[in-house]
Amino acid sequence: MTTPVLRATPELVATAWLASVVGDIVATTLPKPGSDGTLGWAATGFVTLVTAGGVSNMYVPLRTPVMGVSCWAANPGSQKPPWGKASNLAEAIVAATLDHPRVPKRLSLPGGYPDAQVLSAYVTGDPRRITDDASSYARYDIPGLAIAWTEVPS
Repeated sequence: MTTPVLRATPELVATAWLASVVGDIVATTLPKPGSDGTLGWAATGFVTLVTAGGVSNMYVPLRTPVMGVSCWAANPGSQKPPWGKASNLAEAIVAATLDHPRVPKRLSLPGGYPDAQVLSAYVTGDPRRITDDASSYARYDIPGLAIAWTEVPS
């Protein structure tokens, strides 16, 4: 039996690129509260992502997924959502896509996956406020974050 070859995925690459922008507060799901009910991410906010679409080039190994991005913030002990904190995370991501000289970068992926080279990143829509969250979290969504990347040969 052979060991399967690990391949970079849109979620891994987008998570690593977003972490290079906002820090280690990015995952595909929002962390659950601790056993005492505290939110470990309350001070910083948190960013979640999901693959929403995109394409792979049929002639060259270039992938351009479009990710849906949600920026979250919480104000424990209050029913007032911290909209500014969530908005600031979203705007930091938008600003990073506009900083064209800094967008291309080589990313180290976790768990033995091959590195990826990001060639471009851009948003397909402005951040928008998402209201009526039952938990009183503040949330801004970026409807599309397109990241063009390729695996780096080992």
